Amino acid sequence: MKVVAFAASNSRNSINKLLVAYAASLLDSWETEILELNDFELPLFSVDREAELGQPELAKLFLKKLADADAIIISFAEHNLSYSATYKNLFDWCSRITPKVFQGKPMVLLSTSPGGHGGQTVLATALKSAPRFSGEVKASLSVPSFNSNFDVNVGELTNEGLKIKLKEAVNSLLA
Repeated sequence: MKVVAFAASNSRNSINKLLVAYAASLLDSWETEILELNDFELPLFSVDREAELGQPELAKLFLKKLADADAIIISFAEHNLSYSATYKNLFDWCSRITPKVFQGKPMVLLSTSPGGHGGQTVLATALKSAPRFSGEVKASLSVPSFNSNFDVNVGELTNEGLKIKLKEAVNSLLA
């Protein structure tokens, strides 16, 4: 079984990258591929650019990565209460190729932030929209106060309650 995981962020030091990598590592018997959204950087989407460029190869490659997976884990960075521009742009290009971006795959959706809100607003948006784009959301989790709940040196959650909830969320992909 293969899981594709990524942070919906282009920050090289993204706390969402740390969280999603940790979450994917909990599926120890699965093959794991952590995608880097910077590897799929595309021009800003517009219908004019689409007419000019057609379907970009990087968007097709991203969709193929999702197609080749048995499950998907995403951790969303929250920018001004919404998706990061990088994720939204890639998603827009992909959704023009197929509206079934997530291709019926089971998914776990996560979010985190340094503050106590934990990216809950963007996570709520993702939870509402993923099924419309053929994602089968199995579980979700918001991790508040990342710096207090995650040991970056060890690469794992330190809050036992959140650790249990994340393991349960990730294990929902096994069902």
